[in-house]
Amino acid sequence: MHLMSILIQLAGAIMLLLWAVRLVRTGIERAHGALLRDALRGASRGRMRAAFAGIVLAILLQSSTAVAMLAASFAATGTLGVAGGIAVMLGADVGSALVVQALSFDLDWLVPLLLFAGATMFLKFESRTIKQTGRSALGIAFILISLRMVGEATAPMRNSDFMPVIIAYLEDDAITAFLLAGLFTWLIHSSVASVLLLMSMAAQGVLPAEVALPMVLGINLGAGLIAAGLTRGQAVEARRIPAGNLLFRAAAAAGLLVASRLVEIPPGWFGTGVGRQVVNMHLAFNLVLLVACLPLTAAMEAATRKLVRDKPAEAADDPITQRISALDRSAIKVPNVALTSATRELLRMAETVDVMLRPVMDLFDSGDEKRIARIRALDQEVNRAHTEIKLYIAEVNRGSMSQEEARRGVELTGFAINLEYAGDIIAKNLLTLAEEKARKQLNFSREGLKELTELHERVLANSQIAMNVLVSGDLETARHLAAEKEHVRRLERESHERHLKRLQTGTTESLETSDIHLEALRALKEINSLLVSLAYPLLTQSGELLESRLLRTA
Repeated sequence: MHLMSILIQLAGAIMLLLWAVRLVRTGIERAHGALLRDALRGASRGRMRAAFAGIVLAILLQSSTAVAMLAASFAATGTLGVAGGIAVMLGADVGSALVVQALSFDLDWLVPLLLFAGATMFLKFESRTIKQTGRSALGIAFILISLRMVGEATAPMRNSDFMPVIIAYLEDDAITAFLLAGLFTWLIHSSVASVLLLMSMAAQGVLPAEVALPMVLGINLGAGLIAAGLTRGQAVEARRIPAGNLLFRAAAAAGLLVASRLVEIPPGWFGTGVGRQVVNMHLAFNLVLLVACLPLTAAMEAATRKLVRDKPAEAADDPITQRISALDRSAIKVPNVALTSATRELLRMAETVDVMLRPVMDLFDSGDEKRIARIRALDQEVNRAHTEIKLYIAEVNRGSMSQEEARRGVELTGFAINLEYAGDIIAKNLLTLAEEKARKQLNFSREGLKELTELHERVLANSQIAMNVLVSGDLETARHLAAEKEHVRRLERESHERHLKRLQTGTTESLETSDIHLEALRALKEINSLLVSLAYPLLTQSGELLESRLLRTA
């Protein structure tokens, strides 16, 4: 086979593998997001529990990086300590290695079943949980298909002229093999995909065991770099968790690489066949790392506090950090351009509301007063944007405008009013409820917390859809957003009914948090209704929105 054909087939297989891994992760997150977050909240109750939670979450999400991002978000709100987060990461790396173990077996017979079951669940069912479980099943099928494609693409390499030269060089230069594997893993952002690719190439006889060992160590270093890079812009507590995990992994990988050059490690220790040895090496490395480093998480937390510090505050009058309004005063006499400027500013306003809404459930959990104050301060930014947009559009209206431009100006003003109201609900209702819950030291029941988290995540997803509608004006997306109003209304109603049943059975947590639970449900439903309103003008223009929900009578 021609070299270019091999590379094209291999590149396609790798991209399918990456997409399939992401497909599984997003399916699990969307179907069982509340359960995943609940499991991670329990990780703060001891290192062993934290490590076990990391293992389970990584198996479900098929990604230790996804677990790292969850742990970092919890650490940023004070829900999870740095030592506990590092323990979660150590467990997640073992869980990721177990996923590789499962996928390394010959499961081709499962592909048709997974494709049939996954497509049926995704296409034929309306339940969000069933649809997203189907998405995950399809992702696993595509992973298995991509591995078969990798095997077919790399098989001709055994008889090529250039591969023996490359392999001979890597055998003599383990450091290059180590660094290449680490760089590749960091570039594709998936240790699972890297190990599976390495296993497939080794099983085809392309890579000998002498090259595979340093590359496995490099992959584990690259895996630590991924999460450290993705969290670099987050709060200092969030950055310390992947930094601590990276220090553990770097020290262990570099130490074993040096040891393998001084003392020969028989590949036979890891099983028969180079492909099997690769996945076993990967699992053994992470198991040893978990056992050796779990007792040292507190010491690593102290080390990361010295290494990862808060950035110095920027000067308030620094022009680089000052916010620049999108409202272009010079375009007021050009209505079309001016309304575009107002739309940009409105999008920024919507993003600020989204930032306020995103940590609400974490704040219910932690009650962090400083973080609540910071989020509440953003409401002043929302109020300011609302006033400026309203006055700007009013000034544009004084000029000559077409009927369509006037209608658009009214719509944008209405959007600004709704977003300002949504910001007020977050700042004055939801954050106040979080403070009350923390002050009274109350806890939601397990079922109540799950219901609130599910509703919150649904509203967050709709916030993103609303911003897409604002930017694109896509009718199909607007239809989807409008349909979400009924879904959220149903979730709120069902949670309300289940909560009343828990009150009847005398559930202590439900009795203590009843007012907070019901008010939070109402607030989230109201915020969702305000977001959905962004779809109404498009649907009205297309004739797809009824003027009244009342039945018409003769």
